[in-house]
Amino acid sequence: MYQDKARDGLRHPDRWVALLRIAVGLWFLRGSFRKVTLFFWGGFLPLPAATDRWIGFMPKKVAEFAAGNPITWYKEFLEGTVLHNPKIFGFFTAWGEFSVGVGLTLGLLTVLAGLIGLMMMVSYFLASAWMGFGPQGYHLLLIACMIVFMGSRAGRFWGLDGLLIKRRPKLRSISLLS
Repeated sequence: MYQDKARDGLRHPDRWVALLRIAVGLWFLRGSFRKVTLFFWGGFLPLPAATDRWIGFMPKKVAEFAAGNPITWYKEFLEGTVLHNPKIFGFFTAWGEFSVGVGLTLGLLTVLAGLIGLMMMVSYFLASAWMGFGPQGYHLLLIACMIVFMGSRAGRFWGLDGLLIKRRPKLRSISLLS
C-alpha cells in the first residue's frame, strides 16, 4: 500500500511542479509589494510605477553589488548604466518581480513569466554571486526553477494556462501557453 502511494506521487509530477511554481510565484509577489505602486496620470488613468522608496534604495544596493564585482563587463554595466538610470531600472525590477509573481502564482503566461524571471535571476546572479555562497545558491536555485517552469509548461496544471487551453484548443499553438 505504501509503495502504491509513493508511485502515485511519482505518476503526477505536474502537481509537484505546480506546487513549486505557486510557492515561487508567491515569493516573488511578496518581494514586489514594497516596490510596486500605481500613479494616476491626468488624475484618473492608473499606470504602474516603482515606489519612491525602492527607487531611493536600489542604487545603494547596486553600488554595493558593483563595488567588488570581479566580472568587469558586468561591473561596468552596473556602474555606467544602472546607477545612472535608477527610475528606469527601478521600474523594470519592481514590475518584473510583480509580473513574474502574478504569472507563476496564477499559472498565466507561465513561459513568459519564467523567461522574465530567468533574465532577472541571471542578472541578480551576475551582480551578487561574488558576495558569497548564499547569493550564489539562492539565484542558481531560482534559475533552475525558471528553466523547469518554462520547459514543463508549468501553468497547464493548477493554472490559467491549462484552463485557457482546455476552453480554446487553438491557443495550444501559442508557445507562451502550451
